[in-house]
Amino acid sequence: MKRLSIVLPVLNEGATIGDALSRVRATDACELEFIVADGGSQDDTAAIAQARGARVVRCPRGRALQMNAGAQVATGDVLLFLHADTRLPPDALGLIDRAIAAGAQWGRFDVRIDSRHPLLAVVAAMMNLRSRVTGIATGDQAIFCTRALFDALHGYAPIALMEDIDFSSRARLQARPACLHARVTTSGRRWERHGVLRTIMVMWRLRLRFFFGANPHDLARDYRPHHE
Repeated sequence: MKRLSIVLPVLNEGATIGDALSRVRATDACELEFIVADGGSQDDTAAIAQARGARVVRCPRGRALQMNAGAQVATGDVLLFLHADTRLPPDALGLIDRAIAAGAQWGRFDVRIDSRHPLLAVVAAMMNLRSRVTGIATGDQAIFCTRALFDALHGYAPIALMEDIDFSSRARLQARPACLHARVTTSGRRWERHGVLRTIMVMWRLRLRFFFGANPHDLARDYRPHHE
């Protein structure tokens, strides 16, 4: 397998970063590089990541900025962008390797949301279907791509919100995504913390505004009160 760099953008993830790194090591045996892009954590995130063998890059806060900073120092032929609260399925890296070997330049996984709330199962199913039909992926789906495509696209746009939507929108113009049926499992904490239905409505409204050309910085300003 080609060398794969996993980039984790983090902020105060001391409670989860150790498990996130350990889970990937235990799941797949291959040549891996871990890059933790820390956006200014005030806890022990960086120390835990370094103790687990990850390279820590300190950079300005902002998921797009952090992922770009991590990718800049990554040495892998393939980049996988993984949230600290997202778990990869068994043989995830093997699935990526086979997709790339078959000609894919980028792709994503299906997703399930770790929650007992029935609406979140519907949300996950809709995310998977929408992504498969439109070729648009979200960060929760563990986007991966070749280094060559990432560089050709100049990485993630340095915007405050919707960087995943923007990236996949540009990537699909270059190549069809590999839509892997295996599911990553992402935490339902942000939905549950602020109310599932409320969060769903907020995200739908923000994505609709983004589709019609709203400034991502304005969207981030409107998003923040609902998630702090």
